[in-house]
Amino acid sequence: MNDPADGDQICALRGVRVIEFCQIAAGPFCTQLLADMGADVIKVEPPKGDSLRAWPPHTGGYGENFAALNRNKRSIVLDLKTSDGVAAAKSLIAAAQVVVENNRPGAMERLGLGYRDVSRDRSDLIYCSISAFGQTGPRRGDGGFDVSVQAVSGIMSVTGERNGPPLKAGVPVSDIGTALYAAFAIASMLRRVAMGGPGGHVDLSMLGASLGLATFQTSEYYGTGRDPLRHGSAHPRNAPYRAFKAADGFFVVAAGNDKLWQSVCAVLNRPDLADDDRFTTTALRARNQDALAELLQVEFEKADVAVWVSKFRAANVPCEPVNSISQAIADPQVAHLDLSRDVTLPGGNATKILVNPLVIEGQRAPTGRAPPGLGEHTLEILAEIKATLD
Repeated sequence: MNDPADGDQICALRGVRVIEFCQIAAGPFCTQLLADMGADVIKVEPPKGDSLRAWPPHTGGYGENFAALNRNKRSIVLDLKTSDGVAAAKSLIAAAQVVVENNRPGAMERLGLGYRDVSRDRSDLIYCSISAFGQTGPRRGDGGFDVSVQAVSGIMSVTGERNGPPLKAGVPVSDIGTALYAAFAIASMLRRVAMGGPGGHVDLSMLGASLGLATFQTSEYYGTGRDPLRHGSAHPRNAPYRAFKAADGFFVVAAGNDKLWQSVCAVLNRPDLADDDRFTTTALRARNQDALAELLQVEFEKADVAVWVSKFRAANVPCEPVNSISQAIADPQVAHLDLSRDVTLPGGNATKILVNPLVIEGQRAPTGRAPPGLGEHTLEILAEIKATLD
């Protein structure tokens, strides 16, 4: 396949307008995915802006975290505590196909901007509400952030070393996973509307999305009646399938079947391990993986990470170094995939962002707009509203 090029051909959502009433991560990442596919996303911000703008680090006063989640959007500042602000918001929604909001349940209704308020004469409107626990039920009013949802969903209970404390995942899996579910739901409903069907209200909880991400662990509980345990980097049903320490760092080897296990033994020149009754099948290796890990660890400490990675790759055994973020970005495959782009932030400062990784028929969605300044497009969008009303 040729290197991916930016192109409008894959922007299947061009002509779709999305109004975003969101802050921080789950909602903004969802709408960024829609914007990448060509949707005109108008981000409605309060006078002080999305609070993610204040999160460090900053380049020339502009938040890098905010930049990472808000490319390809326009920003308008509306004070929804005023009647004029609410009226402008209603006008925006009236000319849009999609609304995405991630406020606490009830907040949009109190403003007169809830789904029932704005869809009375709009059966085709798609309205997506993202919240910690959903729009109904005993916990509908409770707030939540990524770490608290990782905790309540059980994700933290299976993250970390067996005898250590529960840990959150190093990346915000509950936020980002929920955003992916939301973007999928909206794209699916746009298809329904295009086929002549109605729009509707998407009620998406971070709790539900996080449990969905934990599908292996929930199925283990349903199948055994026992809570899954923490296994660190190891796998409860496969071995060797974990991180090991080499002489100069850490690497992962994933010998997920008997053939790969035989290859591991050959690389180590340890046929005795292949013949050991404790390790002859995947199930036995998983059951005895602590003993297996101790034996392998002795071998792996004899050479550097690069040596083991080279040997295992040559034997077609999946094996990778445990990279830092800077090392991951420096991988030549990242350059080949053209995942990192230079952008100019509001104020003229340069930075880099990671772009949408999707490549469709050799084309990647264009990065047409840099992340917006607070209210950068307010006058432009208000003029569009006025033109619509005239």
